Amino acid sequence: MRPLPKLDSFNRDFWTGGEQGELRIMHCQDCDGYIHPPRPVCRHCLSDNVKAKAVSGMGAVDTFTINHQKWHPAMEVPFVVARIALDDAPGVIITSNIVGCDVNDVEFGDKVKVIFEHQDDVFIPLFEKVKA
Repeated sequence: MRPLPKLDSFNRDFWTGGEQGELRIMHCQDCDGYIHPPRPVCRHCLSDNVKAKAVSGMGAVDTFTINHQKWHPAMEVPFVVARIALDDAPGVIITSNIVGCDVNDVEFGDKVKVIFEHQDDVFIPLFEKVKA
């Protein structure tokens, strides 16, 4: 079990969209910008006309590290912590884990897709490599 986020009115769509298989990112209805982490105001134009929008969940590994420190009893080590640049949400980078492969198989620029780990009311977005 992973530590879970506290759900609120701003982040609920991000953390629960996985129930429908959707990665939901806040989107400004005025300037068309994407906002992550979820906030009530657009970081680009300061509009409060924002709502969650489903994106493809496809992206690329921007950078990563392999963690060998067991900082939580439920986490198996080693594991990959990566920054994922989303393909269809310009400017959005999500920090997550790369799963489903050996940690030594992860490389910069790898194409990845979102999967979800369900815990309680939360669907944690994780990423796995796209097979060529």
